Amino acid sequence: MTDEAIEYAHNSFMSQLPIRSLLSINSGSSSLKFALFGMANKDALREYYRGQISSIGADALFQVKDEKGEETHRKNLRLSDHRQALKLLLDWLAKQIDLSQLLGVGHRIVHGGARFTMPVRITADVFAYLQSLTPLAPNHQPANLLGISTLQDLQPAIPQVACFDTAFHQQRPDVEQGFALPAHPKLKAVRRYGFHGLSYQYIAGVLSDYPDIEADGKIIVAHLGHGASLCAMHKRRSIATTMTFTPLDGVPMGARCGSIDPAVVLYLLQQGMSEKEISDLLYFQSGLLGVSGLSDDMAELLESSSQQAQFAIELFVHHVVRAIGSLAAALGGVDAIIFTAGIGEHAVSIRETICQRCAWLGVQLDENANRASRPCITEKNSPVQVWIIPTDEQRMIAEQTLALINTDNNLHRMSS
Repeated sequence: MTDEAIEYAHNSFMSQLPIRSLLSINSGSSSLKFALFGMANKDALREYYRGQISSIGADALFQVKDEKGEETHRKNLRLSDHRQALKLLLDWLAKQIDLSQLLGVGHRIVHGGARFTMPVRITADVFAYLQSLTPLAPNHQPANLLGISTLQDLQPAIPQVACFDTAFHQQRPDVEQGFALPAHPKLKAVRRYGFHGLSYQYIAGVLSDYPDIEADGKIIVAHLGHGASLCAMHKRRSIATTMTFTPLDGVPMGARCGSIDPAVVLYLLQQGMSEKEISDLLYFQSGLLGVSGLSDDMAELLESSSQQAQFAIELFVHHVVRAIGSLAAALGGVDAIIFTAGIGEHAVSIRETICQRCAWLGVQLDENANRASRPCITEKNSPVQVWIIPTDEQRMIAEQTLALINTDNNLHRMSS
């Protein structure tokens, strides 16, 4: 789209923007993803813009798309840090809406620890607690909190809400949350937290939109992206999940190793590697990238003919299938499997192979439906259905933020 066309689309769309809005933010280590939602009424949200600022700290790219997925803004620029990125976003937003009418900003926070099972308004005490959890998610939590602190400096009057990736898994049975470790004070925070909860909660919330799915049945959701995990649900609640103490555990990922014998870490320490070297190895140099020696991008590996790339793919698929078997055991059976996130929604051959290897569970793949990426990709009479449902963590953040703000406002009115 030409600059003139983008500007025309932008100007024609601005007249539709509501007065009251909500902003959702997912602040990563070198990126800032966001979505702007307007209030259709006090309980309903309509998405108006979605975008990201990528490659912060280098040659950044600021992209915005409207609700139809059409690009309305695109700009290359140099940004040194998240403060500059957020200031850029706020300056752009100020041209779309009156920032004083922004009801709140919801942030994706990877780790809420044992304290938070629901979204929470961010205060100094909440922020300090979330900072204390940094050792449990060292490569996610600092970036998440940076978005909060920066926005607080730039726009202190705007309410901010923390929405947690761990919260959806807090109600799992104790046997799913505990490790076989002694009751030692230093181990108090060590438990199987589970992650990708915003994605899983979104999927749980839209199951009723698919009448052919037994929404309250035994369902396995495979969130397969650069970060990957699986979750077993029953009655739309988390029963078991593959990630545990940190987002490092579970199936192999783009650059993370997934499950590994803890003795490997002890061995590497004995070999003279530093704590930082081991952390970088496990979080940034492993997974698809480490095994293939080529890329952490599944699409790129699928196009490669190298043996290492093919083995990386095989390792990923193998462990996803193993995880499905384990989660089916935890559920005592399975009614449906749902693919979501980047690989799950778009990698046709990965879905095909996983489904073929789950034939023993009762999966009967419809190859034509899979190639066309239809919502249901199994035969009509398949004992276990397999679906593709796109996830939307940004909308989940906005919905949770709106619900909390409405609750707080109602309590304020009742007390006044």
